[in-house]
Amino acid sequence: MILLTGLSGAGKSTLAEGLQLKLNEIHITAEVIDGDKYRKTISKDLGFSAVDRRENIQRLAKIAEEKSRQGIVTIVAAINPFENLRIELAQKYGAKIIWVRCNLSTLITRDTKGLYHKALLPENHPDKIWNLSGVNDPYEIPVRADLIIDTNEATIENSTQQLLTYALSLIQK
Repeated sequence: MILLTGLSGAGKSTLAEGLQLKLNEIHITAEVIDGDKYRKTISKDLGFSAVDRRENIQRLAKIAEEKSRQGIVTIVAAINPFENLRIELAQKYGAKIIWVRCNLSTLITRDTKGLYHKALLPENHPDKIWNLSGVNDPYEIPVRADLIIDTNEATIENSTQQLLTYALSLIQK
């Protein structure tokens, strides 16, 4: 299980999809388990409290583990803001933690989903969101990442290649 963690907009889903495509091209079965997509299905009953965030990640990890046992390379793309949970997944499932790092100013500029705009609205604004990891909700910097991919300035192609090289080193072991 490859677990991509990072703030919203850092490039987790893009890299996960790119890795899946590259692996499939060389006849390695891979599947992306995207936190955003699963929030609309198996985790639609969950909110964004710390307890719900942990439950969401546990559900994603369980799916990834089941698929891994079938010989599928699983790539989980989710914010996963808690270091102790990432460590737990590494110990329990052998998850490899990939920190997709990007500085906040770049993420605010990108703001692909409009979340940073909403999180930075004045406190009394009706559209303000209060649970954006790294802004007004915790995101614990990975201390034990197996790989760090900095998407602040790197191209998608270079970042995907870095991830592919790492994934292939795991598969060949």
